[in-house]
Amino acid sequence: MEKPNILIIMSDEHAPMFSSVYGHPIVRTPNMERLAALGATFDAAYCNSPLCTPSRMSFMTGRFVHHIGAWDNVTPLRSDLATWAHRLRARGYDVALSGKQHFGGPDQLHGFQRQLARDLHAEWNHPIHLWDDGIVPAEQPWGEVYAAGPGWTEELEVDELAGTRALEFVRDPARRATPWALNVSFIAPHFPLVAPQRFWELYPPDKMDLPAIPAGHLEDLHPLAQRFRTMFGFPQFPDEVVRRARAGYYALVSYFDEKIGELLAALIETGQYENTVIIHLSDHGEMNGEHGMWRKSNFYEASSRVPLQVVWDGRIAGGQRRGEVVSLVDVTATICDIAGDDCNLPLAGDSLLPLLTEGDREWKDEAFCEYLAHGTDRPLAMLRRGRYKLNYSWGEPVELYDIEADPGEFHDLSNEAAHQALIADMKADLLADWDPAALDAQVRASQRQQRFIEGNFGTGWREARW
Repeated sequence: MEKPNILIIMSDEHAPMFSSVYGHPIVRTPNMERLAALGATFDAAYCNSPLCTPSRMSFMTGRFVHHIGAWDNVTPLRSDLATWAHRLRARGYDVALSGKQHFGGPDQLHGFQRQLARDLHAEWNHPIHLWDDGIVPAEQPWGEVYAAGPGWTEELEVDELAGTRALEFVRDPARRATPWALNVSFIAPHFPLVAPQRFWELYPPDKMDLPAIPAGHLEDLHPLAQRFRTMFGFPQFPDEVVRRARAGYYALVSYFDEKIGELLAALIETGQYENTVIIHLSDHGEMNGEHGMWRKSNFYEASSRVPLQVVWDGRIAGGQRRGEVVSLVDVTATICDIAGDDCNLPLAGDSLLPLLTEGDREWKDEAFCEYLAHGTDRPLAMLRRGRYKLNYSWGEPVELYDIEADPGEFHDLSNEAAHQALIADMKADLLADWDPAALDAQVRASQRQQRFIEGNFGTGWREARW
């Protein structure tokens, strides 16, 4: 059988509940709805770390962050770690990247044969935050919410380039010669919350919804959430500011959705749709004001859950809504499975293909997520199993949520007697291959070394080389 092409369409910081295909009454995502009709949409897909670089490096390698050491946006992925790009090239694929993958350091390919566009965030020198310094309060409220509005940014310029180069790649007659895999990755809807005028006009700020925050909820947040709010500068912003910021985010979601439509149209017009697997996903979510928080870096659904859609004409039935719990390392395993990868190097995930092509079957129904970067001063992890989510913060009480009964995550069940056996079981499984004491030492040592090198020799060691 001829190997299928693989088109991976990746957004940045898109929480799935902020899209019409996942039921939002305001946000318009007609092309995501088209993908849903053509293939399978997952309602409980998670990233493996709610931050750009660690999430993407976990996705690229198919392994958890604590296995590969890419803790944060500063720590680069080692070049001797195999990625799915390496694996597909070994199977004869032409493998290209267009846009963001947030590869830190001089290696900007990690198995890809070429970067078609530009990775803006890989060019940035992110600040090094030491856990040794504790939680340093923000000097002022997070300014991005006040800057939301219509306009044009460098991020949008970069996304336009990524989209244009991806379309050129798909339309190039050379694509007929060998199977190809293209990861086209956009910054939208990641802040700044500035969108092109025609998308901004779709979302009048005064018509936007507000986060659901029950009375007294912010005062009762877990200490890990309180630390995030302190370090990132998240007071309870005025309603009009929140509505405007959410309008900017919604506009960027619709902007990204249009890019999906353009890529789908290019596949159809070139006759490649029938032999191309389309995978739509994001690296993590965006709190968008929920629980009084913005950005990501925590385990609430808006931060850790991601959209996931898979289309394969003739192999995956259209209109599937999958409720099984999965994560991005499972997507990596799926990509390798599609390509016929026979590499015996380790993967943390399991292929979704049997689930999608053979109907209902036994599935592990769980996802593991961890956080080892700024905004905290200790290792954090999450285990979602079936309907329950356990949040673990080293040295602090756990949280337990029933996501089916309490999708807003307002009712912590961790102190209820009826759930103690479940908590003990899930906590034991979470800690079986995840040692918080060892990770705390490793992360702190890494941060100190980075600070030492940068303090004495500058940032050259982590600058992108194109």
